[in-house]
Amino acid sequence: MDAILGPLKKATTAEQPARSRPTREQAEEAVRILIAWAGDDPSREGVLDTPKRVVKAYEEFYRGYNESPQDVLARTFEDVGGYDDIVIVRDIPFYSHCEHHMVPFTGKAHIGYYPVEGVVGLSKLARVTDVFARRMQTQENLTAQITDAIDDALQPRGVAVLLEAEHMCMSLRGVQKHGVSTITTQFKGVFRDDPNEQTRFLTLVRGKSA
Repeated sequence: MDAILGPLKKATTAEQPARSRPTREQAEEAVRILIAWAGDDPSREGVLDTPKRVVKAYEEFYRGYNESPQDVLARTFEDVGGYDDIVIVRDIPFYSHCEHHMVPFTGKAHIGYYPVEGVVGLSKLARVTDVFARRMQTQENLTAQITDAIDDALQPRGVAVLLEAEHMCMSLRGVQKHGVSTITTQFKGVFRDDPNEQTRFLTLVRGKSA
């Protein structure tokens, strides 16, 4: 296994430790080993190119490791006509991969914040969700990372994030219970301090007037 993975030397960054990466050839060889371990023949025609496809897919699945939430949220707009009420983007679809089993979990994110000096482009809230979702994750950590990134970048009066997702590690393996949703929330600022603001956010997310 050491010959495949090579040395993983830590380097310090502000966000998380950087590690030297195995080569593409090493990654493809690792996939061949897994195919053989599963009981198939890596040289069989049907799976001969599977290692290349898997590595290419991983580049897409985990592209968030090469993206910066700070860059996504860097630009704000101050010309909003004095608007200072809640901004909510709801039903943001996302998919991620459980860091325990590396199988998908999929769901929707709902994000709200109270701007102070400006607002961020609405699509940026979806993009920052993807930056963190396209990494190996737990739903709890994903919720906290999205919240912290928005709070750090925008310095709003408050941030609220709700994620609801179905985990394939629970529906495809283990207890094999399909259709079970996991809900996580994180509140900062006025949303954490005032239960009425939490209620307002949750009511608006559920599509009712507030």
